[in-house]
Amino acid sequence: MDTEKPVTPTEEQLEILEYNFCKVNKHPDPTTLCLIAAETGLSEEQTLKWFKQRLAEWRKSEGLPSESGSVRD
Repeated sequence: MDTEKPVTPTEEQLEILEYNFCKVNKHPDPTTLCLIAAETGLSEEQTLKWFKQRLAEWRKSEGLPSESGSVRD
């Protein structure tokens, strides 16, 4: 089903993604995700994928398991 090749966000898109990740929500709800996707010009799927990868990196840097368990940040 997923035929999209991975997209590397531009610097501007990354700034928006990072800002939302750090300042707004590491787990955006569908509405927020839709707004972030619209703002960056990426698809919701690409945006969600970026958040998942970023969250895994963040968890690793915090010394947490890469999969979210019962503990939410």
